[in-house]
Amino acid sequence: MAPERAPAGHPHVVVLSSLFPSAVQPVAGLFIRERMFRVGRRLPLAVVAPTPWFPLQRLISRWRPGFRPGAPREETQFGTPVWYPRYFSVPGVLKRLDGWFMALGAWPRLRALQRAGRLDVLDAHFGYPDGFAATLLGHWLKVPVTITMRGTEARHAQDAALRPLLARALQQADRVFAVSESLRQVALGLGVPPERVRVVGNGVDLERFHPIDRMQARAALGLPPDAPVLVSVGGLCERKGFHRVIDCLPALHAQGTPAHLLVVGGPSPEGDWTDRLQAQARELGLADRVHFTGPVPPQDLHRVLSAASVFVLATRNEGWANVFLEAMACGLPVVTTAVGGNAEVVCRPELGAVVPFGDAAALTLAMHAALGHAWDHALIRQYAQANTWDRRVDVLEAEFRALCRAPASGVVPAPGPGKAQRP
Repeated sequence: MAPERAPAGHPHVVVLSSLFPSAVQPVAGLFIRERMFRVGRRLPLAVVAPTPWFPLQRLISRWRPGFRPGAPREETQFGTPVWYPRYFSVPGVLKRLDGWFMALGAWPRLRALQRAGRLDVLDAHFGYPDGFAATLLGHWLKVPVTITMRGTEARHAQDAALRPLLARALQQADRVFAVSESLRQVALGLGVPPERVRVVGNGVDLERFHPIDRMQARAALGLPPDAPVLVSVGGLCERKGFHRVIDCLPALHAQGTPAHLLVVGGPSPEGDWTDRLQAQARELGLADRVHFTGPVPPQDLHRVLSAASVFVLATRNEGWANVFLEAMACGLPVVTTAVGGNAEVVCRPELGAVVPFGDAAALTLAMHAALGHAWDHALIRQYAQANTWDRRVDVLEAEFRALCRAPASGVVPAPGPGKAQRP
């Protein structure tokens, strides 16, 4: 989605996120770009996407294909500049220092943007390490900082080493945006004052996500016209739970529902389970029932969704899954797990079902019931229509403008780890 150029004289927002699409990883962090490039239609926007680097990481990639594939130095995406500065990060260890190293790696580019009059507010995505780095940079550059909580915070809040760093970041941010109420509660539990936390969920692009003729969509994918079809979309990693859905298919078939499953996605920054999932399907005798489409461009995803009867995501953790609304915009009910903000999206029985995480019997029963139910597809799509991006962006624009009404001035030298604290 191409943002139109924002009018001059408005506060400049710089997005800081280590997860952002690039020519090397085109689907990484698409949900961040979807959200923030819409803000970029109203306010001047730039992106700084720090990339982790370690001197020996090329050696590691020899036995871990896809590990830290890197990024270009800079790109222009739909008219918006995106920079990818490197920061030092040792794989698997010293995670308590990642926030400091990320801040130091991003500092030169952000200082240059500020000197050019292109930095009025710093908008970080994920509480740690990105949000922690942003609060350091906000202190050094004297600019307000916002942090968007997206789901990893619930896990980091349970980590003895990372919890105090996450709490410090959220407490020092000028504004915290949580994509779900469950994440807002995490922020409050970490000591963030309620008046500084806003729930701003994700939205859906109705021009891109809409149903097409089911028979036409199935024919394009080689699916039987009358078969029950499930679809699951996401990065092929453990957290998203494709293996949990595949495990349920034999029991589903035993109940008289010989469903097909569309697995839509590819490698993600969290890992690549493609070979493992394909082997699982073969071992269960489901090679002709589980269909791996690979990554599908966002502009074509509605065609795959339209081929299915039910959307399912057996995820371990989620903040606010955009793909739920995207599936609903195509008229699909959703079956998912009771984690993160899932129940806030699938909030009524007429939209689908939410089952306990790890309960394979409940997941099987929910998929069986959903495939046999006569859903009101128009009502499901109507729910998606009430959750468009424009409503979310209205809130974000107002918050950014409010934070920049009295911009701070002056730049102080960037300190090293352990020297400075933000007041």
